[in-house]
Amino acid sequence: MNTPRSSSISSGMVMLLAAAAGIIVANLYYAQPLVGPIGAALGLPPAAAGLIVTLTQIGYTLGLLFIVPLGDLVENRRLIVTGLLVTSAALLVAATATTAWAFLLAALTIGLGAVVAQVLVPFAAHLAPEATRGQIVGKVVSGLLLGIMVARPVASVLAGLGGWHTVFGIAAALVAVLAVVLQLKLPLRQPTATQPYRRLIGSLWPLLATTVVLRQRALYHAGLFGAFSLFWTVAPQALAGPAFGLTQNGIALFALVGMAGAVASPVAGRLADAGHTLKATAVALVVGALSFLLPLFAPASKPVALGLLAVAAIALDAAVAANLVLGQRALFALGADMRSRLNGLYFALFFAGGAVGSALGGWVYAAYGWHAALLVGMLLPALALPVWIHEATRHAAARQSA
Repeated sequence: MNTPRSSSISSGMVMLLAAAAGIIVANLYYAQPLVGPIGAALGLPPAAAGLIVTLTQIGYTLGLLFIVPLGDLVENRRLIVTGLLVTSAALLVAATATTAWAFLLAALTIGLGAVVAQVLVPFAAHLAPEATRGQIVGKVVSGLLLGIMVARPVASVLAGLGGWHTVFGIAAALVAVLAVVLQLKLPLRQPTATQPYRRLIGSLWPLLATTVVLRQRALYHAGLFGAFSLFWTVAPQALAGPAFGLTQNGIALFALVGMAGAVASPVAGRLADAGHTLKATAVALVVGALSFLLPLFAPASKPVALGLLAVAAIALDAAVAANLVLGQRALFALGADMRSRLNGLYFALFFAGGAVGSALGGWVYAAYGWHAALLVGMLLPALALPVWIHEATRHAAARQSA
């Protein structure tokens, strides 16, 4: 039986959902700064060490397409808690792994299980009243983004204190505790859909083909997330280079600076609730593109250049955080019966943009240097602007004819 949605959602529940989203999604990023020591300990050759991160990303992408849509079919609390228990078990296997195959299988499973973070966000939208849905989703997404930003530096610090096994052991315990808390605190939410799983998955392509808003929002965020991924792929390399000369701890501290950008999520939610999604999207795309100008024209002074790079990181992260919420708010307004499928498709599509950004950034930085990578980063969100102009023109024409 579907639990009726209340007219409001408590601040405590919002904080719980935000914290849960951050804790869950952080599991995708713990291994990224630890590829070297993990590969060496497990006997992986350097050419294969990238599988440590790649398999987690593959698992996450598969989960977005084949697990997240279950949020439109299966009771949500049960789906979330089951995913957390699977993730906790996989993290424990990673923590105790002594062979490469065991760790890589665990990495794939961690990615699959961590997709329940994308069941939590539509869950929050279901609990929230229409008038404040954007704000509530924005706050939950803030927690998710903080989890992404904090995961890498936390993993580096914990690995320095107790080794990489400690990172995954602590994460396994944390996720297990979270599963218990959510089992006790989350209300039941049984979707009304009764179609078989095969038909549910089969509906993804028609949903993408017929939902213009989904295609537009995915394109906007693929450009911004591609720029974000490019920046955080090449910036650590530049920071460790002769121009800045930062240590790993220094780079970890710099990564924490980007956390300030997460404050844009609830602001974007309020703007969306007030009907300003189109204008706010343009601001996000422009700010994301222009953020690359600051380090591009940085002076020779190292402290000033580092300060400008920090401002650029905050501006870019804020643009990404805001646009993510704007997209989810627009998609969740299309209907409660398909929110999980829309969210899964949305994330899968813009994660593809992120993968392109990371690969392109690494190649351009190696072949042409820091400034060339910055120019490519500026171009990625700018490529989405013509689509926004077309949408804005269509909206203006619709208002005139009304």
